[in-house]
Amino acid sequence: MQAEFNFFHHWYPLSPVEDLDSPRPVPVTLLGIRLVIWKPRDADNYRVFLDQCPHRLAPLSEGRVDDKTGNLMCSYHGWQFDGRGICTHIPQADNPQLVAKNQQNFCVLSLPVRQENDLLWVWPDAKSAELAATTPLPLSPHIDTNKGFVWSSYIRDLEYDWQTLVENVADPSHVPFSHHGVQGNRDKATSIPLNVVQSTINLIEVSISKALPTTITFQPPCLLEYAISISDTDKKLGLIVYCVPVSPGKSRIVAQFTRNFAKNLHYLIPRWWEHIKIRNLVLDGDMMLLHQQEYLLQQRQESESWKTAYKLPTSADRLVIEFRTWFDKYCHGQLPWSKVGISNPETKINNNRAVMLDRYHQHTQHCSSCRKALKNLQRLQILLLTYVVTSVCGVAVLSDALRMQLGLPVVITALLGLGVYSWLKFWLIPKFYFVDYIHAEK
Repeated sequence: MQAEFNFFHHWYPLSPVEDLDSPRPVPVTLLGIRLVIWKPRDADNYRVFLDQCPHRLAPLSEGRVDDKTGNLMCSYHGWQFDGRGICTHIPQADNPQLVAKNQQNFCVLSLPVRQENDLLWVWPDAKSAELAATTPLPLSPHIDTNKGFVWSSYIRDLEYDWQTLVENVADPSHVPFSHHGVQGNRDKATSIPLNVVQSTINLIEVSISKALPTTITFQPPCLLEYAISISDTDKKLGLIVYCVPVSPGKSRIVAQFTRNFAKNLHYLIPRWWEHIKIRNLVLDGDMMLLHQQEYLLQQRQESESWKTAYKLPTSADRLVIEFRTWFDKYCHGQLPWSKVGISNPETKINNNRAVMLDRYHQHTQHCSSCRKALKNLQRLQILLLTYVVTSVCGVAVLSDALRMQLGLPVVITALLGLGVYSWLKFWLIPKFYFVDYIHAEK
């Protein structure tokens, strides 16, 4: 009997731990289920609850961690819950024993969580906590300082479905074209002979035997890893991508970039700079292409299979074919939206580029490094503008003798400050919000 893949019996990374704001509950959606991430005061690890207060179903992500108890407080009526999800306080209770007698009825659904490899992991089925405890996390062996590796993490919400994200990451041949000038060069694109090593319900592995020998593994439902060796050396690169299914037409990428060389450079380049200069650009380059591709494929699949809708004649397409075959064989070609009450998950096309390429809501607000950098740059803007205004006003009220003596240097520094202010306002700060990506201009 053919096995069926259960998306709810696997671990998923929700976020790099460094990007979580511990004093504030964080909303997140996984497999169509709204969740809230929070940390009890004085606790080492985060908790993940269903984002519903059992009282009146208000979102707990709009709540707060109480200053006195350290518990999660619903902002609607003040009900409080401890780290296990047990209700500890109901301000409106007439009988002091009400809470103690109804703990099981008043509790919040708490999901199994783990923190490893700098990521927060969740198991989306609370009823199978015992299975979660015995199921290993889909970790990469390259996230290990003892083996000489360094890495950086990146997160972004995407305007296309999980299956589109997996298919895209499993396709190395698009890089020279979609990411020309960022991570590839269209003029140097060549054939990429992919060899399928194995393909099972739990693992698909392919290899590339070229100048940079590469192994690509897909461990369903979320891990897609590139292990790249630089020929005749011990140097290794890694791309670890976790493809997280959010809701129909939405997904989240949690990526880690590893290497065991040029380690000093890793510590010198700020994380936020790498994000705005490279990581965001890569995702921008794919966004419009994949969103519209997904819509067209969905329309075609109403009357035909992807096997005829797509034309896949080269060996470079083998991993895409293996993934699509796996998805048909073990998942019936669909995600389990119906199991969480989502019906008719139809994708609608969106041509609003400002929304589709909205870096702030898709990345910046989730990334602690980018949030902090943006806040500091905005403060610097205010300081520079204040200096320019006060300098010009100060020179204006100086006596003629002092104006000739001090005015010129002050005005020059004010103009330099105005130049830096303009660079921040019109070039750097916009990169945290929106940068249009026009392939025809690349």
